[in-house]
Amino acid sequence: MFFSGDPTARKRVDLGGRSNKERDRKVLLEQTREERRRRHGLRLQNSSATKIQKCFRGKKALELARLKVRENFCSTFGVHRQTVDWNSFSTDSDFLRQFLFFFNANKDDDIDILCQVCNLLLEYAKHGGDVVRLFGGINHSSVEPLVVHRVKKLAQICVQTVHQKRLDWGSQLLMSSETTTKPSALLLETVACLINSRLPWNCKVVGYLQQKKIYCLFRGIIVSIPQIGTNLERHNNTSSLEQVLMLIASHVGHHPCCCPTVDPRWSFSSQLLSIPFLWHRLPHFKKVFSANGLSKYYIHQIACFLPSCADVLPNDVTANHPGYACVLANVLEAATWILSEPKSASDTAADIIAVCTSLLDALPTITSPNGRADDDDDIPMDADTINGLDADLERQITAAIDSRFLQHLVNALFRDTLSTNYSDPTGPSDIEVEAVGSICAFLHVTFNTLPLERIMTGLAYRTEIVPALWNFIKRCNENQRWPYFSKFVSSLPADAARWLLPVSVFCPIYKHMLKIIDNEEFYEQEKPLSLKDLKSLVFILKKALWELLWVIPSHASTSQKVLPNPSGLKKLSIENVKSRARIGLSELLTQLQDWNNRLPFTSSNDFYSLQATSENFVSQAILGNTRAWEIINLAPFLAPFTSRVKIFTSQLANSRQSTTSHSALTRHRFKIRRNRLLEDAYDQLSVLSEEDLKGPIRVAFVNEHGVEEAGIDGGGIFKDFMENITRAAFDVQNGLFKETSDHLLYPNPGSGLAHEQHLQYFHFLGSLLGKVL
Repeated sequence: MFFSGDPTARKRVDLGGRSNKERDRKVLLEQTREERRRRHGLRLQNSSATKIQKCFRGKKALELARLKVRENFCSTFGVHRQTVDWNSFSTDSDFLRQFLFFFNANKDDDIDILCQVCNLLLEYAKHGGDVVRLFGGINHSSVEPLVVHRVKKLAQICVQTVHQKRLDWGSQLLMSSETTTKPSALLLETVACLINSRLPWNCKVVGYLQQKKIYCLFRGIIVSIPQIGTNLERHNNTSSLEQVLMLIASHVGHHPCCCPTVDPRWSFSSQLLSIPFLWHRLPHFKKVFSANGLSKYYIHQIACFLPSCADVLPNDVTANHPGYACVLANVLEAATWILSEPKSASDTAADIIAVCTSLLDALPTITSPNGRADDDDDIPMDADTINGLDADLERQITAAIDSRFLQHLVNALFRDTLSTNYSDPTGPSDIEVEAVGSICAFLHVTFNTLPLERIMTGLAYRTEIVPALWNFIKRCNENQRWPYFSKFVSSLPADAARWLLPVSVFCPIYKHMLKIIDNEEFYEQEKPLSLKDLKSLVFILKKALWELLWVIPSHASTSQKVLPNPSGLKKLSIENVKSRARIGLSELLTQLQDWNNRLPFTSSNDFYSLQATSENFVSQAILGNTRAWEIINLAPFLAPFTSRVKIFTSQLANSRQSTTSHSALTRHRFKIRRNRLLEDAYDQLSVLSEEDLKGPIRVAFVNEHGVEEAGIDGGGIFKDFMENITRAAFDVQNGLFKETSDHLLYPNPGSGLAHEQHLQYFHFLGSLLGKVL
């Protein structure tokens, strides 16, 4: 058959605008790259397989070598080491060389050999023998590297063995070799003997142990000890574990020491101080740590890498025992011992404050003295965690910040600065700035963590810190030279008011102090501040509060009460410092104004701000929802009484105008029994909202027979009702109020005995007085 189709080839066109050659080139390049990647993967796979096989073969060869050495060891020294004696430790003997090579902490036979070695060493030391001569002979200096190597390895495997068997040995880990022959005490006592043998190369031994992460092993040992065995108050002897820790920690903590620097992650400070309830587990070690100067070294060590390296702290116990909280609790608990020493210096106190401030800043706010939330009804009785922390851990922290601790802290910091010449025209010295900055940062973050009443009540430290802070504030104000505190509070920007930090701490302390002093102390003895100083204080605080409220207001509303940690901010954030300073200034000035009203120590005009007397300020306050209106609500004493009356009457007129238009729709009618006037009024009117109370209210009285009295309330009956209820509520027979000798009323401190809902009654009476006005 003949071909009948079209013999011409159809032309192919690339619509992408590229030629076939270009497209083929890109495909070829991609194929080449893919082939190159495949070959590279094969090379990596072959190389990895070679390394794995090499490692496996090396491990097998090592096991065979150890097995062979073990057989030679048994044939030389006997299966039960019958021929082993003190001569076996010399450099000529193969005993230690072979044993250290094949030792395996997982084998009980090897542990038995180790215990026999330790027995021989301890027996030799008890007979007055020199361990250096035992290992190296008379000319031990010639074989120093070999002796050091064996001492290091022997000490290491002893600790490793205790760590390996920690779960099996349990509470015997806290026993002393003097009271028991348990293997754990024997091994730890041997480590102590080796470290305390006065070797001239002790730094090499201790440095080697630290590089081998010895503190991680000790941490695992201590954490594994059952809680039932952690209380050693009943034991007079120091445990072998504590002895070893004392020797290693003391060697590193005391100068001169040429041990190599250890990574902060494996240091004593991060590994051991982060153990929950460390001092309860090791009470004898706590005394050595606090009294022998070790605390100065190690607390300074942890202060150097906090807060930038806070993530190095281990969190391997439980989620309820985070490392930072455990370090805080242990440092606080030891701090009282440390600062009680007469020789404790201010730099040690500064390091303690630096550590505690950094860690308290990360701690959740504690809402009550016992660590429980305010509403105990929502918490199960067996709850053991609060705010994500263990309840006992929170109680340890709150108990540590007590009056003794704060008193010692203030004494250590202000021992030098209290004697400074306060008339110095150059202003505060660098020492004073350091002391004030550190204590203010610490107290500020403490106020945001613990309940303020718990910290303040009954604390003697206020009598020292109030005059010290006041003199600092006064001198800075006189010289117009406020120092930067960014070193202590890094979140404070450079343009922030420099008086914020000291004022935010001074105000709550002095405010709570004013609650417990009487007229004689305040006016006659002039404690803690003189009346002349009080006049200057009012001027400085008023100026600071006005600047804070009017010039540099916070982003948050000034009419809101400050929370322990407002808006979830960091405790040392600029907004938190401003918020606490704002509330502290207003509350303290209110208290000082009350004292001035009793017996004037300054003119009442000194509490007014000149800017608050202007027509512009008054007009803004009348408008409502303005900065001036918030100032009137938070600090009304800044404006004169005449200005406040003008603002109030204008607001009242506006309120009446707004409620009159809705009077017909919002009218409320109530029936009140005359013989139960206060109770019925409280039950019915207390449920009304603020807007409802502003509107018209109509009342109908019911007599003792239960019959409604005739009459239509056009305003007169309600007026009669208000007169009767105020007379009944403020009657001293009712129990809510008491009467002075001048026939003036004041709230009855025992009102709770007369009325179960006495606080709600006081709130209700305040609403009624507002209705009357």
